[in-house]
Amino acid sequence: MAGKLLTELRQTKPFASVEMEAYLNLIKTADVLQQGAAQALRSVHTLTETQYNVLRILRGADSGGLKCSEIAERMVTRDPDTTRLLDRLEKQGWIERQRSVTDRRVVTSNITESGLELLARLDEPIRVMLESMLGRLGPDRLRLFIELLEEAR
Repeated sequence: MAGKLLTELRQTKPFASVEMEAYLNLIKTADVLQQGAAQALRSVHTLTETQYNVLRILRGADSGGLKCSEIAERMVTRDPDTTRLLDRLEKQGWIERQRSVTDRRVVTSNITESGLELLARLDEPIRVMLESMLGRLGPDRLRLFIELLEEAR
């Protein structure tokens, strides 16, 4: 099973190190998972992974909503322009933003009912995609995988 990446990449020379092989395996696997997620997201709506990430974050936030900086801190992958991302989500009607009455510099975002409905329609396709791509590892190996990734991070 080990060493499949050399074949997948059609590489004839061994990797410079086991760390390089691990790194490239991680990048390749992340790309495959991202392609699967993109396909699952397209099955319901034209939504990017980053937009999905923000909606998921806001669904999990309390009813007080989150400031732009708090959303940026919680994102799985960073987006250099969270404000513009929020603009697009608001334009679609999936979030709403409110300026604080006590501090006009603070703007809080909340997910709308429309945003919640969109996520509800996406929950099943995302679950199926993840189960098909990662479920074959089984719960014990997945927990070990998570531990290893967290330790590397």
